[in-house]
Amino acid sequence: MTEVIKFMEIAGTIAFSVSGAVIACSAGLDVFGVVFIGCITAFGGGIMRDIILGINPPAFFLNYAMFFLSVISAISVFIINYVNREKLQHLNSKIEFINNLFDAIGLAAFSVIGAEVGFEKGYSNNALLVVTMGMLTGIGGGIIRDIMINKTPYVFKKHVYALASICGSLLYYALKECIGTSFASAIAVSAVIVIRILAMKFRWSLPKVHDEKLKPQTFRMKNTERNVQMHKN
Repeated sequence: MTEVIKFMEIAGTIAFSVSGAVIACSAGLDVFGVVFIGCITAFGGGIMRDIILGINPPAFFLNYAMFFLSVISAISVFIINYVNREKLQHLNSKIEFINNLFDAIGLAAFSVIGAEVGFEKGYSNNALLVVTMGMLTGIGGGIIRDIMINKTPYVFKKHVYALASICGSLLYYALKECIGTSFASAIAVSAVIVIRILAMKFRWSLPKVHDEKLKPQTFRMKNTERNVQMHKN
């Protein structure tokens, strides 16, 4: 693994651990829950990837440095939130922005790392597998995190999340053997972060059957109809 990939592993671990811990704090979990969710956000996708690729045990269980880095990052988030717990309600928008920024960094870094693992395992001629491993590494931990806190996974409903990971993994796959790991990584990571930031700013989302903006109106209409019916009776 090159120095560039190692650096991205550190950045991605910190970013996803912070992102997961912020969401865990918002969900009202205790310190253990915050640390656990922080770690599963950082490593869940990589564990799923390694299981598919037949890497046993998954790399997470052999990398103590990254594990402790994740734990420290999550505990730091918990302490900051605990100390400032009375002010958190007034900082919701800032917290959401910081969380989304860290999440974008983690998504970018781990999408590239997942694709690189596909290359390392000898699948450079299989674009589908390499890109899938990049995407799974990028979004897998977030899916597990959201399921554990009883939420619909963010990736399935908000702001072209998985699509950004796919774009980054595709770019890395297409460019790695042409311009080298370092430049390909920089371009792919930048692309994912830019897509995520633009998606957050302009509220880009993929098409869906039920528009969330219409739900409150629909709910009010149903309540009005119910009240009218009760009045008639």
